[in-house]
Amino acid sequence: MKIICIGRNYIDHAKEMNAPLPSDPIYFLKPDTSILRTKNFYYPKFTNSLHYECEVVIKIEKVGKNIQEKYAHTYYSEFTLGIDFTARDLQTECKKSGLPWEIAKGFDNSAPLSNQWLKISDFPNGVLFSLNKNNETAQSGDSNQMIFSFNKIISYLSRFITLKKGDLIFTGTPAGVGEVNIGDTLTAFVGDQNVLKVNIK
Repeated sequence: MKIICIGRNYIDHAKEMNAPLPSDPIYFLKPDTSILRTKNFYYPKFTNSLHYECEVVIKIEKVGKNIQEKYAHTYYSEFTLGIDFTARDLQTECKKSGLPWEIAKGFDNSAPLSNQWLKISDFPNGVLFSLNKNNETAQSGDSNQMIFSFNKIISYLSRFITLKKGDLIFTGTPAGVGEVNIGDTLTAFVGDQNVLKVNIK
């Protein structure tokens, strides 16, 4: 199982990161040890600036390579929400040095994932989702506002990487990313439905 994450897929998020808009999907990988399925996340000792990024996650249901965009919808039918935790201080240092920044993204438990999978077909007008930090809205997203759609992402990725059953694609985060500290609670919603809660310990 692979975890593939898309960067800068919302215009407002790219702006808040002072980053140019991509002409093609930008992606990076997290190892399977990044997945966190419990409610408690323990703040790692190697960072002093841990940021949350709430994202829609789709699950690949069959093997595919060089998938045409018009057929991409046949490769997934469910989604959920996840959080892409980022050690922002480590990422900044890596960027300054021109180094890969998996160290800032792919650490253990850096991808909390909801256990509640929802049918894409139940959301024909797009997925509205949000993240609350300590009961206050921190992020609000709409999958219709993604620069690259689910189908575009799948088609593009499959040019370079064979997609397999069970692979997860974190499809990018909207604006509003920010720092978390020990004692904070993050709660993610699809519409009004609470699908993920993470306590920072």
